[in-house]
Amino acid sequence: MVTQVTQESGSRLHRLRHSDRWIFSTMLFSACLSLLASFVLSVDAITLAKDPSAALTCDINTVISCGKVGLTWQASLLGFPNAFLGLIAESVVITVAVASLGGVRFPRWFMLSAQVVYTCGLIFAYWLFSQSMLVINALCPWCLLITLSTTLVFWSLTHFNLREGNLLLPAALERKALEIVKSDSDVYIVAAWLVLLIALILLKYGAAVFG
Repeated sequence: MVTQVTQESGSRLHRLRHSDRWIFSTMLFSACLSLLASFVLSVDAITLAKDPSAALTCDINTVISCGKVGLTWQASLLGFPNAFLGLIAESVVITVAVASLGGVRFPRWFMLSAQVVYTCGLIFAYWLFSQSMLVINALCPWCLLITLSTTLVFWSLTHFNLREGNLLLPAALERKALEIVKSDSDVYIVAAWLVLLIALILLKYGAAVFG
């Protein structure tokens, strides 16, 4: 009896996770986090533009310092604060998520384009993370939040597009990727990836992150 109840519960959770409600709710929540972080970083960028010596609320120590990161050229790669891109991109993601939760179905070309554009955004986010870790030697908490939320949005979008066959992948690759998603193995992949990022931060900075 207990085994049957457990199996039924697991089956319901599996169906829920692969439902539009779960996928787009996760996407919406994650995009809202990114939008919040982008807004704060945009305000900080304006503050630093007015006064480069200004102390920001997240300037905690030499390692955790939004100001130190915000004054680098990497923080304004295109000539304006990167956070402005986040305000635009995440607003679009939020719109897509809300519309999809409301029953709107976007055409295949649109979702494929969204995947391509957001993949570029993910690469950009991780490039900035690597610059913070390896070049700037300082971490911005809001930037880390964007890295996390961008990862979750990317996987939610990929989950949906794989399920719907929107990615135009080679048949063998698409079949393998879909098997990973259907078996929920992607959950463990994402979790392991995020744990790895945390481990890398702790290995590099150790106790300095906390003090």
